[in-house]
Amino acid sequence: MSTSKRDYYEVLGVAKGASDEELKKAYRKMAMKHHPDRNPDSKTAEAQFKEVKEAYETLTDPNKRATYDQYGHAGLDQSGGFGGGGFGGGGFADAFGDIFGDIFGQGGGRQSGPQVYKGADLRYNMEITLEQAAEGYTTQIRVPSWSNCKPCQGTGAEPGSKAERCTTCAGHGQVRVQQGFFSMQQTCPKCRGTGEYIPKPCKTCHGSGKHKEQKTLEIKIPAGIDDGMRVRSVGNGEPGVNGGPSGDLYVEVRVKPHKVFERDGSDLHVQMPISFATATIGGDIEVPTLSGRVEFPIPEGTQTGKTFRLRNKGIKGLRSTIVGDLFVHVAIETPVKLTDEQRKLLQSFDDSLKLGGDKHNPHQKGWFDGVKSFFS
Repeated sequence: MSTSKRDYYEVLGVAKGASDEELKKAYRKMAMKHHPDRNPDSKTAEAQFKEVKEAYETLTDPNKRATYDQYGHAGLDQSGGFGGGGFGGGGFADAFGDIFGDIFGQGGGRQSGPQVYKGADLRYNMEITLEQAAEGYTTQIRVPSWSNCKPCQGTGAEPGSKAERCTTCAGHGQVRVQQGFFSMQQTCPKCRGTGEYIPKPCKTCHGSGKHKEQKTLEIKIPAGIDDGMRVRSVGNGEPGVNGGPSGDLYVEVRVKPHKVFERDGSDLHVQMPISFATATIGGDIEVPTLSGRVEFPIPEGTQTGKTFRLRNKGIKGLRSTIVGDLFVHVAIETPVKLTDEQRKLLQSFDDSLKLGGDKHNPHQKGWFDGVKSFFS
């Protein structure tokens, strides 16, 4: 009886002045928790689910809620309760749709007729050079395409026969399946949503109505693209189902390692060997860039590992108007395979440096001083 019923607001765990959105949110949470399909063989869960449903139906109906707020359960009993059953008003139907999708993995909307699906996307791997990535690149590729099967003219049926209305779904493309207290719609397993089936499939295309072939596409790789990025070619994937749109083609770009440069975003790095003499007395060297060689002055007394920056000699990024820089990392090359004369000259030069004291080797002096302090 009404005297044994719990307060509806207490059942849903909301305040008396809760909004419709708060009621819906609370209902979805409680219904998911107590749904019989999630609690098989539990009479308690079944009773709690019915209680939650009853509370939500009442509080989302403006007239019933007003009566309940004023007179409680007794007022509803006198006004006839819930009537002839069903799922109540539109508010409950909306919330039910949300629960339906959460429990069974589908939306709660009701659709009829053949289901339309977008075709699958395709992927094409393309390898390009650093120069092509920097300046942009246009090329042609061969990709799969589909045309109507000639023997069946795209119908999928053996010549002389035709597709028939599916007897399982009566041509709707969907069937209703009972799940506990509720029923749900799903794609017809016989016709796979088309609403028709083919008694005698075409022997050439096996009922698909399509013939796979190859086509040539022109692909434009934009300047500044980086390794791992991809270019989308709309509508060049697999054909859709039941008249759905075709999928897309994604060209995934791989940039080949370069023999000279290493890329870091919009910047480039190069390891530049220089002679011992150039590092010592300075001089101009030729530095390679993507646009050709440029002369660059090396100052006197340059040490190995020194990095110089050449502005705007890198790459303009894909989504940037600024050109990156080129970083030149100097490596002083030690002479090898010296002649006797060269050895004598080098030894004489080294002796002259020693006569000058520490002023010619400031880093060496600092290093030795550090070693002495370490062991002292």
